[in-house]
Amino acid sequence: MARTFPYRVDYRFLPVWGAFGVRPWKDGVTLADDDGLRATFGLLRVETALDNVDGAHVTRGYRWWTAVGARRSFVDDGLTFGTNRDAGVCIHFREKVPSALRPAGHSALTVTVADLAGLVEALGG
Repeated sequence: MARTFPYRVDYRFLPVWGAFGVRPWKDGVTLADDDGLRATFGLLRVETALDNVDGAHVTRGYRWWTAVGARRSFVDDGLTFGTNRDAGVCIHFREKVPSALRPAGHSALTVTVADLAGLVEALGG
């Protein structure tokens, strides 16, 4: 059975994440029946097999300009799908996962889902 983890959205930042076409009632992270992970953020999507996940942990206390919206990291090849500045889950991958923002792939994806502990637990983190 598929499990979906919707984003926890801060509507003060709607102009930023809304520009990507994010729909809070539809977008988020889905762990699918076929052992796949799919994260959608409006027009953007990241998909990989669950056995490509190499851990997950909660991160907190972001600066809003580095956490809200879809963005690549300036430090590494990570990707963020952010709808709030408070907390998210950083998902690490064994093999890089491509996106429209970096076809060469990302080694990690941070998602600001509402159920942080639930996603970490579901990913075995």
